[in-house]
Amino acid sequence: MTTEVKKMKIAIFANKRPKSQAIKQKLQQKFIERHFILDDKDPDVVISIGGDGTLLSAFHHYQDNLEKIRFVGVHTGHLGFYTDWRDDEIDDLVVSLQSDNRQAVSYPLLEVSVKYADSPTRARYLALNESTLKRNSATMVTDVYIGGELFERFRGDGLCVSTPTGSTAYNKSLDGAVVHPNLEVLQIAEIGSINNRVFRTLSSPMIIAPNDWITFRPTKGSDFILTVDSDSYHNRKICEIQYKVSKRRIYFAKYRHMHFWRRVQEAFIGTEDEDRMDL
Repeated sequence: MTTEVKKMKIAIFANKRPKSQAIKQKLQQKFIERHFILDDKDPDVVISIGGDGTLLSAFHHYQDNLEKIRFVGVHTGHLGFYTDWRDDEIDDLVVSLQSDNRQAVSYPLLEVSVKYADSPTRARYLALNESTLKRNSATMVTDVYIGGELFERFRGDGLCVSTPTGSTAYNKSLDGAVVHPNLEVLQIAEIGSINNRVFRTLSSPMIIAPNDWITFRPTKGSDFILTVDSDSYHNRKICEIQYKVSKRRIYFAKYRHMHFWRRVQEAFIGTEDEDRMDL
């Protein structure tokens, strides 16, 4: 189905920094001049202005309508994994939107289902990057199940479950593997595991097949902290958490969406030209 460009509905989601707010105002004026519709409630395209953290916030703000929305990231600092456009390229971005072809690239998401002791129904969350489970004041002891089978009893600071795109975020700082988003898998990385003559864990990141699911059953205690991307939930006793690849996905407009490994290179290695400049 073809959508007339003049009827495209745009939402602009910017962080509170003055630079991002100034770019937001410029974009708003350009969209009005070119007969786009500014619609924060039911947009076709969401433009995030800031960095990856801002785009994560935009994702959660619009997560109920992901199937209808494509995201575009404009970065006002360092290049992020979800931001393709620089703040000095907004004129080119507007032109791309005017000639929109509806193409998109999509990434898998993480579904988090939590059974709390004080509720008969499960709480459900959606993550773009990762979810972690930690304990506030003592060693975390948690049984880990893979596909319904007990794998290990984990003892340590916590566990992180990440998506492929999230593999370059907190997961990487835990020495997890970087996973291409075409692989619809999940990854478990340990946080400060205890390994001695009495207690053992695998002590290695694990890549979980898309048809499998991960279950954490923590021991007694109500001081566990659950995080889903940048949101945190605590002070409730957790009986069980299940993680699986969600049937839902996030979509990015494919005007100039950068190749995944190019993103990894620029974020963590740099280019040869940059290296020469440092000499």
